Amino acid sequence: MPLPLGYPQPLEELIRSLRRLPGIGARTAERLALALLEWPEADLQALGQSLSTLRARLHPCTQCGNLADTPLCLICANPQRQTELICVVETAAQIPVIERCGSFRGLYHVLGGRLAPLDHRGPEQLRLAELHQRLAAGNVREVILATSSDVEGEATAAYLAMDLQRPGLIISRIASGVPVGADIGFADPATIAIALRARRNLG
Repeated sequence: MPLPLGYPQPLEELIRSLRRLPGIGARTAERLALALLEWPEADLQALGQSLSTLRARLHPCTQCGNLADTPLCLICANPQRQTELICVVETAAQIPVIERCGSFRGLYHVLGGRLAPLDHRGPEQLRLAELHQRLAAGNVREVILATSSDVEGEATAAYLAMDLQRPGLIISRIASGVPVGADIGFADPATIAIALRARRNLG
């Protein structure tokens, strides 16, 4: 839909593109586009290069599925992390939210989604085989299920609690603190910290 702003076509196209970003409205997109016009040409070229090569330079971490530009992500490559703890999340975007709370020093496992039968998304579409392989190594003592607290997130946690059970393994679920029905990716660090400290055992 054309924007009735009276700007030249290239600028209107940029504004429309910026409006597609989450949290960016029409006025903010307009201000950002006009601000970019003030950038030196070299900075604009660098920004364009970063955007055009973004997907090619990033890939899933070979161990946990987090975003990485090397075989292992920064978290998996950190020798100071507690390798006996694995926090299971739906997407890589949820990892920085947990990291900002500063309460978890273990590793992560990205499922790549959650169970959604209405969208024909079952267990076979999630990165469960990779998680089982990590557990088979025998070093993990606890798996923390940090899926969102909406219906699909709870269903995914319940399925994982049964699917991952094995002798000697603690399976816990983050507790209250994350609002019911909310996406964990939008929770603030203090809320995540409370939820992690008050996680409950599922088996």
